Amino acid sequence: MKKIWIMAALLLAPAHALDRPGVTFKIFQFPADKIPRIDGNADDWKVVPDDYAIGMDQLVDDTHPDRKPDSKDLDVKVKVGWVKGLNRLYFLYEAYDNYWDFSQPGLHNDIFELVVDGDLSGGPLIERFQTTKELSERDAHFSMHGVHAQNYHIMTPPLGKDWALAWGCNSYVKNLPYANAAYHYDFKPGEPGHLTLEFWITPFDYAGCEGPQRAVESVLTENKLIGLSWAVLDYDNAASDTHSFWNLSRQHTMYGKADELVAFRLMPLEPQFQKFEANWSFQVIDMSRRTVAFHDESTGKVSSWKWDFGDGTTSNEQNPIHQYREGKDYTVVLEVEGPEGRSRREKIWDVALK
Repeated sequence: MKKIWIMAALLLAPAHALDRPGVTFKIFQFPADKIPRIDGNADDWKVVPDDYAIGMDQLVDDTHPDRKPDSKDLDVKVKVGWVKGLNRLYFLYEAYDNYWDFSQPGLHNDIFELVVDGDLSGGPLIERFQTTKELSERDAHFSMHGVHAQNYHIMTPPLGKDWALAWGCNSYVKNLPYANAAYHYDFKPGEPGHLTLEFWITPFDYAGCEGPQRAVESVLTENKLIGLSWAVLDYDNAASDTHSFWNLSRQHTMYGKADELVAFRLMPLEPQFQKFEANWSFQVIDMSRRTVAFHDESTGKVSSWKWDFGDGTTSNEQNPIHQYREGKDYTVVLEVEGPEGRSRREKIWDVALK
């Protein structure tokens, strides 16, 4: 029972502060017809403006605070994207390293460590930072590690290993249908070279150890803020466990504390991808009274709306609420007008009232 209360508290916790106040990075919205294919080829990302890219100038080696980035040693660029209607975060990781270290087993591997908090719940996400002293470290591991925010140790590249370690007891988050990844590189361990990594992950408000049947995906919507950060772990000597830790957050412990992540905003479509187009959704708010709320989701500049509810009645409101007299399937039409012309969206029998 105690574990249940602790998990509930994690889910209901209010949003916490984030690191780097005043700094918000952007997440590019891909149009539905330009979703990137996960194949290790960066061509799909050419539509993403350069100001979405996050490079070494934003990272700090917090193992050597006075060290400045050197592109001859390590050069990294990351872009993040999303698609409206999909609870996925897409990543393009492009890196040059003068010494790629990935020949040994275990975590001695060049790594892109990514932490995501999809609902800004904040707080500790690994057991060593738990604030509830009544739990043993083992009990904390199985009740809160990776549950409300997720940490991925992504191998760059993997050699005889899985592509990532999902740090916690919920390893399902790194596999389909919740994640996918592809690489392109042509170097061997110890050599210099360029690597391209494409992947997507699903952020979770709740991702418990019991499996995906109770997991709750984070719902991604336009202009929503999420917590996100990453670090690049760069080994330069196969015989030594010493590595650099290039961090987007200014807090080394961001890997286990979601309130030390950085703010990222899910952006609307860029203007060049915004089409003037009618669209709408609905919700049956009272089935017994056959009352339906309609919501305009048209894109572009709209100056007028005309709804045909399919029962002989109409409305010029943008977001009307309509009560039907008869229980049956209805074909509803929304017509919009604006400076760019007219657009119509008909949905056949979506509104089903029995």
